[in-house]
Amino acid sequence: MSATFRVSRFKSGDVEPHFEDFEIEVESGATLLDALLQIRRRDPSLVLRHSCKHASCGACGMRANGREVLACDTKVAKLHASRPITVEPLAGRHTLADLATDMTDFHARMDAVGMPLVRTAETAADVVPPEGIKAFARFENCIECGLCLSACPIAKLDGEYIGPATLAAAERVVEEPRGRDLGPVLALAAEPDSVWRCRDAMECTAVCPAAVDPAGALFRLRRRVATDGLRKLFRRGVGPG
Repeated sequence: MSATFRVSRFKSGDVEPHFEDFEIEVESGATLLDALLQIRRRDPSLVLRHSCKHASCGACGMRANGREVLACDTKVAKLHASRPITVEPLAGRHTLADLATDMTDFHARMDAVGMPLVRTAETAADVVPPEGIKAFARFENCIECGLCLSACPIAKLDGEYIGPATLAAAERVVEEPRGRDLGPVLALAAEPDSVWRCRDAMECTAVCPAAVDPAGALFRLRRRVATDGLRKLFRRGVGPG
């Protein structure tokens, strides 16, 4: 299959990005990452980030035809209705070069809530672990790809908005605190650029490749923040009316 890719190019010193077209032949079943690596063999100066190639690490997050995707998990055939296929870096992040963005700020936001890596597994009561395994453990499904923050319409307008991935991580901490003081996490969630800044567009959940449902987590956290605030008011003797 012949396909044309319009790839965003940017190098240090450039005033702004520009697009460059590449027409290549791709095999049936090829992913966007396969195509980009093929293009890079033709033009070694193309910069993109990737690692696992099976949608586990989140490194290859980018936009294809204006939609946030993992390049390793996106088939060229599904994009081919648009000619050319436009490929850009994630929105709202500083572009280091071409399709690679700086994720330092994104990870700093996640660190602010102390995102746990493991929590209690969600398994049916009658499920027995296999021999040699004491108990099931669930590793957190967020792969920190940044797709949700790129897709969020509020994040595009407000650089101070903490973002759906961080708020989903905060909700997990609140759900299973493991002895932690939840005061700082709830205070962070209650900031003006936090749960109250979201406008319920649901784009974060729509693009999430790991079924985290950050929008749902944000709504649960918003209810907890509201309840916590009401409790503080009643403790101070201030109530409705």
